[in-house]
Amino acid sequence: MKKLLYFSGIFAVMVITISCSKKFDNYAEPAETFAGKVTNGGKEGLQTEIGGGGTRIKMEELSWSDNPTPYYFYCLQDGSFNNSKIFKGKYRVSVEGPFVPLVQSDSSGNVTVDNSQTLDIAGVTNLDFSVEPFLNVTWMSEPVYNSAQGTITVQVKFSRGTSNPDFQSNVSDVFFFVNTNPYVGNNNYDNRYSTQVSYSGTEGNDDVDQTVTITSRETLPTGRTYYLRIGARVDYGLKYYNYSDIKSIQVP
Repeated sequence: MKKLLYFSGIFAVMVITISCSKKFDNYAEPAETFAGKVTNGGKEGLQTEIGGGGTRIKMEELSWSDNPTPYYFYCLQDGSFNNSKIFKGKYRVSVEGPFVPLVQSDSSGNVTVDNSQTLDIAGVTNLDFSVEPFLNVTWMSEPVYNSAQGTITVQVKFSRGTSNPDFQSNVSDVFFFVNTNPYVGNNNYDNRYSTQVSYSGTEGNDDVDQTVTITSRETLPTGRTYYLRIGARVDYGLKYYNYSDIKSIQVP
C-alpha cells in the first residue's frame, strides 16, 4: 500500500510539472490579406509560371527584426497574387523572377539598386509592382490545326523587355508548350506534343523581333481541347521563362 501511494505521488508530481512547463501558443492566426499584381512595365500582368520557376513575392517582416528570415509565395499565371494568411506588421517586400532584379548588389554584396517597398500590412493591403521582363512574348496569329498531320502550328514573336544592356543576355531557347489543362508552362506540359527550339551562342538573338513559326510534335488525339503557351528565356541567372498568355484550340 505504501508503495502504491509512493508511486501515485510521483505520478502526480510529474503531471503537475509537465502541465506547468507546457507553453501554449496564444498568438492569433495570420488573417491579413496582401494582394496585387506584377505588371509588365505598368501595363498588363506579367505572365508567369505556377510555382517554382515563376514570379515569387519576397516578404521580410521588420516588426521585430532588421534582418528577418524572408517568407516567399508565388504569383498566379497572370501575375496576380492574393495571400490571406499574413500577420499584421511592417514588411519589406520585393518580387523575383525573369525580369530586371528590383534589388541588385555588386560583387562584394553591397546593394547598388533597391526598388523594394516597405509598408504596413493590416486588413486588406494592395500593392502592384512594375518590372522590366527580359523578354516580351506575343502571339502573331491564332493557332492553326493541321488536320492532315494532326499537329498545331503557331506564330510568335519575342522581343527585349528592357533596354538595360546588362540584362540583354543571349536568347537560349523558345518553347511551345501544349497541355490538356489550362495550367500550362515549363512545370505543366505534355512532352509528346510540345516543341522546344534551342539556340547556341548568339543564334537566338537573330530571332529577336522576328516572327517565329513552331509546330507541335506527333499526332494529337482528336476530340479534345488543348491549351497552348509560348515560353522564351535568356541565358541569365536561373534561366526562368518569360511567357505569352494562354490560348486554347479545339481539335475535332
